Amino acid sequence: MLAGLTVLTVVGRYLDVNPTAVALVFLIAVLFVSAYWGSRYAVVLAIMATASFNFFFLPPLYTFTISDPQNWIALVAFLVTALVAGNLSERARREADEAKQRRHEVERLYALSQQLLTTENLASLLNALPKIVTDTFSISGAVLLVTDRDAVYRSGPDVGFSEETLRSVAARGELVMQDDKPSYASLRVGVKTVGALAVTGNLSRESLEAIGSLAGLAIERARAVEQVTLHRAAQESDRLRTALLDSVTHEFRTPLTGIKASVSSLLTTPSLNDDERKELLTVIDEEADRLNRLVGEASEMAQLDSGMVKLDLRPHDIVEAIDSALEATRHPLQKHKVEVNIASGLPPVTMDVERIREVITHLLENATKYSPCGTTVTVTAERQPRNIVVSVGDHGPGIDSFEQPLIFEKFYRGRNQQYAAHGTGMGLAIAKVIVEAHGGTIGVVSQLGSGSVFSFTLPIQAAVR
Repeated sequence: MLAGLTVLTVVGRYLDVNPTAVALVFLIAVLFVSAYWGSRYAVVLAIMATASFNFFFLPPLYTFTISDPQNWIALVAFLVTALVAGNLSERARREADEAKQRRHEVERLYALSQQLLTTENLASLLNALPKIVTDTFSISGAVLLVTDRDAVYRSGPDVGFSEETLRSVAARGELVMQDDKPSYASLRVGVKTVGALAVTGNLSRESLEAIGSLAGLAIERARAVEQVTLHRAAQESDRLRTALLDSVTHEFRTPLTGIKASVSSLLTTPSLNDDERKELLTVIDEEADRLNRLVGEASEMAQLDSGMVKLDLRPHDIVEAIDSALEATRHPLQKHKVEVNIASGLPPVTMDVERIREVITHLLENATKYSPCGTTVTVTAERQPRNIVVSVGDHGPGIDSFEQPLIFEKFYRGRNQQYAAHGTGMGLAIAKVIVEAHGGTIGVVSQLGSGSVFSFTLPIQAAVR
């Protein structure tokens, strides 16, 4: 700064520049210093420039004496102009810096709000919030307290704070700013206080209040989402319970009615011949088997949902499961033509062969249940690059495209098939859980009036979970 002033003075003096031009150059230098270094340096430079202007450019030269009173006016005007211009320039620079800082704070607050909105689980949000605040605003640490919880959540184990002050701020809904100690802000949602936040670092009062508001809103939002989820889960549970009761009541009543009627006939009609007696006992036996199976499906569905069933995974040929399923459904398949197409050279698959047999059995029973007698049921097995694909096709009424994603849900039965054939709607749900437990997928391709093809995949290199 001093070197620059000296250069300006030397140039102006020895080039015989007009004193007015020199004064303007000095004034520009003062403005430049004020804009880039601040008003303190500008004031020093203005005084030095005034002294230099007096000594080198106002007569008598090379003295600090001023002979002409008008030069006093010019000198004072130059000094005042330099000081005022420097002060204005410093103010503009300071306001520009403040605006830039506020812009950075707004950007950080926006980034904070975006991160807080990505978490809907309340527990995850509370654990992550102090760390998010610390990383977003580049501060030393943060501590969070929620009024309805005893735990205190920290961004790190070494973050210092006063728990008494934190609870006091949460209770009173106030803001405590401290320079060398942690600052505290309440988490507010309107007039309601849901907790408090302590931060160790340099944050403005406005930023701290905004963080408290954003954090409070995020916590209340996560809590509301959690409550809505629980409410929906309760509603879904009630709906499933109702569906289960409706389905199970209907399905259990049918075999029980047959058993009751047959037993009553045996008890009240002693004159039955052997053939009639055998026929009634056969009905009792079949309906008891059906009732036993309904109970078994309900129990199995509950076990699969809870993850209690463990798979016995071993390498097997898919033909083992297909042949076993065909044998299990031999009786219902007698009313249909069966075509089995198994590609040659299929590699072994790591699977629970009994569970996969159960899946194929469910698909075969559905095919026989919903297809007219005499139609063809097709079973195929082929290889894809990474999977074995097993398909069961029928010539039934088909499934509407709207219902295709729903038929694998528990207790769901097609709108047009609910009373056409008996069933609880658990077979496909059980098949889906078993296939997905093997790391595969199950789906259906169907067209109304033309039949359906149910297919599931099993990884050749099983990715079992």
